[in-house]
Amino acid sequence: MPSLALNGKSALVTGGALRIGRAIALALARAGADVTITYRRSAADAEQTVVQIQELGRSAQAIECDVRAEASVRAAVSATAAFHGGIDILVNNAGVFETAPLEQITVAEWDAVFETNTRGPFLFAREALPHLRSARGRIINLGSLGGLRAWSTHGHYCASKAALHMLTQVMARAFAPEIAVNCVAPGWIDQGDKPQQSSAHYAAKTPLQRNGTAEDVAESVLYFAANAAFVTGQILAIDGGLGLY
Repeated sequence: MPSLALNGKSALVTGGALRIGRAIALALARAGADVTITYRRSAADAEQTVVQIQELGRSAQAIECDVRAEASVRAAVSATAAFHGGIDILVNNAGVFETAPLEQITVAEWDAVFETNTRGPFLFAREALPHLRSARGRIINLGSLGGLRAWSTHGHYCASKAALHMLTQVMARAFAPEIAVNCVAPGWIDQGDKPQQSSAHYAAKTPLQRNGTAEDVAESVLYFAANAAFVTGQILAIDGGLGLY
């Protein structure tokens, strides 16, 4: 892939201040895209990510946004389109991950996970739709191996990501032919936020004998953003083969 495959394109990455979101934003910038990221609480990290994008020679901005709130999403999309003169790529990365025995999940906990993981991508896609249609753009959603496999202590998370996978396929049909919509579904990704013992356990179970990195996920997002001209409605597991078990 050419190093500047996205030259002249603009991208909006939700939850782009940290971890996987930051890796995605930087990968898009390295490929030539100008990038807007959203954040909710991580203002300092968001500004640091903006600086890193600008150091790559791309324009960038960070927008505070609550992906659960319709008005907040609408404002973020409007500000992104105004800043870049349009939107070519939407990456719905913002999400929450929680652990709880299924029988102990409260209604409030259930709803909170769905509000971020499923409602948020729906709202952003809906609000960005006119811009993406005009640009014949791309939407890439961040799903999860948990949306493909049943994890007994992550019922609300798994269900929310499974819903996002289906939403991806519905979007692919509804928004065609102007917009391609796909989903990247990471497995165990090491980002320095998980117990070392657990990381070693999952690496040993993975056929490729290592855990994933944020950069592994970002490369897959970049594939859908810059290539894959005849690919839509796909859920791509980025798990080193972990989901085979």
